[in-house]
Amino acid sequence: METRESPGILNANKLKMIAVAVMFFDHFVTVFFPHNVLINLVFRLLGRTAAPVFCFFVAEGFRHTSNFKKYFTRLFVFAVVSHLPYNLAFGYTFFQATSVIWPLAMGLLALAGIKSDKIHFLLKPVILALCCVVSYTANWNYIAVLWVVGFGIFYGDFKRQIAAFCTIGTAYLFIQPFRRPGFFNEPNPQWFQLGIFLVIPLLMMYNGKPGKKSKAFTWFFYVFYPAHLIFLFLLNNFTPLREVLGRFL
Repeated sequence: METRESPGILNANKLKMIAVAVMFFDHFVTVFFPHNVLINLVFRLLGRTAAPVFCFFVAEGFRHTSNFKKYFTRLFVFAVVSHLPYNLAFGYTFFQATSVIWPLAMGLLALAGIKSDKIHFLLKPVILALCCVVSYTANWNYIAVLWVVGFGIFYGDFKRQIAAFCTIGTAYLFIQPFRRPGFFNEPNPQWFQLGIFLVIPLLMMYNGKPGKKSKAFTWFFYVFYPAHLIFLFLLNNFTPLREVLGRFL
C-alpha cells in the first residue's frame, strides 16, 4: 500500500480494531440501555465512526485485491450470514432490515461498476442507483454505498475523499429528520449521528500500511460481526443482564 507524505500512527489493522470496539459498545448500549441516558448517547456518538471506517477499507480493499470476485463473494456471504443475527439482536422482522454488511457489499459492487472500462458510462449511474435502492432497508443503507464509492473514486487524494465523505454525511443528517422525525426534537433525539465526523481525525492518523498480515486476523473481522450480534441476542434473551443494568439507571 502507498503511504502518505506524513505517515500517521495507525495502520489498517489498528483502525479496524478501533472500529470493531466502538461498534460493539454502540450495539451493546443500543440493546441494553434506553436511548436518552448518557452512556447510550456517548457510545452511540463514538459508534458512528465504525461504518465510515469499514466503508473506507472496503474501498481500499477494492484497490488492492488481486481477486475481486473472491472479495465480493466473501462480503456477500457474510451479509447473508449476518442478516438473521442482526434482526434477532435488534428485534426486527426477517424482511424489515438487514445489517451494514449488505450495503458494504453493494458499495463494492457499485464501485467496481463505476471504475470498469467495460461498462458504458451511461450505465454506471444506473448501477449505482440500483445498489442504493437494494440497500434501502439495511443499516446505513444507501449512505454506506455512497461512502464506499466516494472513498474509492478519490482513492489517493485524501482531501477529496474527506470532502466526498462530508458531503454525503451532511446530506444524510438532513435526510434523517424525514426518516426519523425525532432528530431535531424530543422525545427521541438523534444528535449522536453527528459522531460520523469523528472519523475524520481517525482517518488522518492512518499511515496507509496494512499491519501484520494474518489470515486469522482477516477472518476475525468478518466472523466477529455476526458472532457479536448472536452474543448480544443471547445475553438479552437468556440472562437477567437487562434487568440488572436497569437497576443502576
